[in-house]
Amino acid sequence: MRERRLAFAEVAALYDQARPSYPQELVADVIALAPLEGARRALEVGAGTGKATVLFAQHDLSVLALEPSVEMARIADRNCAAYPNVVIERIDFERWRPHEAPFPLLYSAQAWHWVSAETRYRKARSVLQTGGLLAVFWNRPDWERCALRAEIDAVYTRAAPGLAAASPMRPGCSGSPDAWSEWGREIDSAAGFARPEVRSYRWDWQYTSEQYGRLLRTHSDHIVLDPSQQEALYEGVRAVIDAAGGVLALMYVTWLCLAWAV
Repeated sequence: MRERRLAFAEVAALYDQARPSYPQELVADVIALAPLEGARRALEVGAGTGKATVLFAQHDLSVLALEPSVEMARIADRNCAAYPNVVIERIDFERWRPHEAPFPLLYSAQAWHWVSAETRYRKARSVLQTGGLLAVFWNRPDWERCALRAEIDAVYTRAAPGLAAASPMRPGCSGSPDAWSEWGREIDSAAGFARPEVRSYRWDWQYTSEQYGRLLRTHSDHIVLDPSQQEALYEGVRAVIDAAGGVLALMYVTWLCLAWAV
């Protein structure tokens, strides 16, 4: 099976079009919490197509953004072209070697779980100044508030029963907890970090059946499904949304996990 963390390169343009951005309030909170008085610099791990990169660059931060996918980085270059304070390096965090002074802020949008668990906190601490902020965040659907939850999950049961029950895009998702539910324990066991904190930001979006199908095609566990399963799944989900009036109202929660370097 293809490696999931590399599957996004296959749908880079679609990812840029279909994936949601992040709450402006979250970005403002991270900037307010980071010790940016001396140098307004940030390191981004896993820039993707630059969705979060642009949001932070708009706050007059100099951002060094790391992205291992050439296809994703190419789009990030285009999206960040208006911001001379952004540099995008085509490399993953594990192989990157710092060539600057320590950063006051390291953030990662929708990507921290792809970084090697064995090295991510050790590497993060080595590139953060003492007192620097680690901020990682993810968007997740709040399926408990979705009227079509049961009907869409039934499609998954029929069309893609092997898809992990913990998949965030599966309405009946269960199983292993997401990172934020274990954040305090994770930081307590990570040398060089303290004061773990988790914040949440709620918002909602509406999708047509076509738009939602395009969104599903950008998720790695869906990308690596057998093509026949993919089509059966997407057609079934589209039919559920169309039968309910053609619009899926989806509530999101964005989880922000924070820790400070000590």
